[in-house]
Amino acid sequence: MARVDPVSPAQAGWSVRLTYWFTRRAIRALTGRCTEAMIEPVQVYARIPALLRGYAKLEAATAGLSALPDRVKALAELRAATLTACEYCIDLGSQVARRWGLTDAQLLALPAYRSSDLFTDADKVVLDYATAMSRTPVEVTDALFAALREHFDQTQLVELTHVIALENLRGRFNLALGIGAAGFSSGAVCAVPASPTTRHDQP
Repeated sequence: MARVDPVSPAQAGWSVRLTYWFTRRAIRALTGRCTEAMIEPVQVYARIPALLRGYAKLEAATAGLSALPDRVKALAELRAATLTACEYCIDLGSQVARRWGLTDAQLLALPAYRSSDLFTDADKVVLDYATAMSRTPVEVTDALFAALREHFDQTQLVELTHVIALENLRGRFNLALGIGAAGFSSGAVCAVPASPTTRHDQP
């Protein structure tokens, strides 16, 4: 249960209720599922309606990005989610990742991706980047960024950086406020949290 009471539809003004409706529709399209707690983070943001409006615009703009393949974004976001250990994000991200091309075996192999033959070289450098960005402090080296340039153009790099950074925002917000899993991956394989302090050999 969240540490701050979510704003129920009955408590919300018309613009917030409209945001709830669009959010439910978007998440249902993304995951193929509709759960009771599916918009809990948004309902907590609704404590500050102006902030909710800004956040909703950011998420809508992010959903419209298309420079990167969906599978790459799923890898990056889910790796970041497992590093913050956000239950909501891992739950939702695992379901989205399956729909965007990742296998159950790949979901389970994420903690040891460096030594796994289930991921390509491009996959591994994306996962390295998500790992480096999700550490405190951030540890993105020039060598790592040079390796990224071998696979992605500048627009793709900005998009990749944004989706990882946004996933960190989501995870840390949800964790601090006690927002847990919503049941998106119920009955299915789910990725497991990873340690952000674990070091891998990077380019």
